[in-house]
Amino acid sequence: MRMSDEHKNISGDELLKNSTLYREFLAEREEIMRHKWIESEKAGCDIGFERALTDWIVKHRSKWRRSRHAAN
Repeated sequence: MRMSDEHKNISGDELLKNSTLYREFLAEREEIMRHKWIESEKAGCDIGFERALTDWIVKHRSKWRRSRHAAN
């Protein structure tokens, strides 16, 4: 018996929503977007995602990860 494609997609979506890795990705992305907004405000223009990502990784990622895992 084969599952319908619709059932497979629902299961995949649910699996993704329940994935620890995906939740970590979303939380990290949220922090990067917050950093992008703050740094863009300081610069007086949109600094772009790539610059914000690189800057956040260099300056904040390690500390953010440590504090996030310490809370768990």
